[in-house]
Amino acid sequence: MTNKDSDYDLIVIGAGAAGMISAITAAKDNKKVLLLEKLPQIGAKLKATGGGRCNLSNTLSQDEFMSKFGRDGRFMQDALNSFSREDMQSFFDSIGVETHAPDGFRIFPTSHSSSTILDALKTTMDNLGVVVLTSKKVENILEKDLQVIGVKTGTDIYKSEHVILATGGLGYPTLGAEGDGFEISKELGHTTTKLYPAMMPLRTKEDWVSNCRADTIAKVTMKVDMKKHKKLTAYGDLIFTKNGIRGPVVLDFAREITPLIDKYSEVPTLINLTKGKNEDELLKDLKSAQSSNPDANILELIQTLLPAALSEEILKLCNIEKNIKFKEIDGIKKEKLLKTLAWTPLTINGHDGFKMAMITRGGIKLNEIDPKTMQSKLIKGLYFCGEIVNIDGPCGGYNLQWSFSSGYLAAKSLD
Repeated sequence: MTNKDSDYDLIVIGAGAAGMISAITAAKDNKKVLLLEKLPQIGAKLKATGGGRCNLSNTLSQDEFMSKFGRDGRFMQDALNSFSREDMQSFFDSIGVETHAPDGFRIFPTSHSSSTILDALKTTMDNLGVVVLTSKKVENILEKDLQVIGVKTGTDIYKSEHVILATGGLGYPTLGAEGDGFEISKELGHTTTKLYPAMMPLRTKEDWVSNCRADTIAKVTMKVDMKKHKKLTAYGDLIFTKNGIRGPVVLDFAREITPLIDKYSEVPTLINLTKGKNEDELLKDLKSAQSSNPDANILELIQTLLPAALSEEILKLCNIEKNIKFKEIDGIKKEKLLKTLAWTPLTINGHDGFKMAMITRGGIKLNEIDPKTMQSKLIKGLYFCGEIVNIDGPCGGYNLQWSFSSGYLAAKSLD
């Protein structure tokens, strides 16, 4: 075991978005910074963010932004105040990365390449003299009398009275997420909430979905069909898969669904596939389509609303022959058809675990962290930021902005 003689003002564990912004922020304040990453390269998960396009943040107001994180969203207020979306864009502009919001909502680098972000962060750390060591897995954070004194890897001990833990969650283990930060913090007395995979595809009990894989269904509304959880809803595009569903609406909703699967095994949902239309509007549309094409059968009429394969599956669910005319369908079946078109039932019964999860739901308990500094309330000199904290949001740049803001605040709060 080698004891490194030179002390650091700050040691950052984890070279993701939160860790790199922490290291840069502290180094700009003339701190001597060591950044430790267990993988052979830094920023592996950042590089994969947003399908490689790197959705950095979004244009919502701060209050709207926090509301998307649920009841714990207010915990983020000090971090967002210290490093807002505008601050983030100004920072990247200052290191040579232009950003924009082409759809008026999601903010990307104008290159639409995460490599642009990663290269700029690397160059900035080099220019500021941040010491970056890769393939260095931290085993323990060392403390004495409830004060951080350094960190221990498999081969070395590095000294510092300030450590920022930015190791992320459990999502995408191939990109380094193993949950080691949770174990390290547990040894220091910290508590982790139950952890669930989030932002991922979901499996369904119904197998008809496999027949509808060719099409993306736009502007879908999805809600949980359980009395206790009926307020849970999501909105966005949906794609059917071999054994379930994916797409933006599913990625967003997975963070609400995976804890329910854990509790109930199966989660009944209702999905509006017809751009929000209700039964009366759908009846009007079908009658209008019939008037325009009197010889059309019911399948052809439904295809004016939905793709062909999905139209056939809806008719099968309602036990209606596809070749008959709309007016020939009896009242009960017609009512069921309209109801199913308005809200198609799907039962969610599984997922592929953390290996397919982009983020983790859960983390270090918020009541053990000071939101004004991101410092541990238990161990002086220990700070948390990013996904390791029990804060997670939907798709759309929420989680990356949180990583940047919390990482910045932690580095600015070194006492």
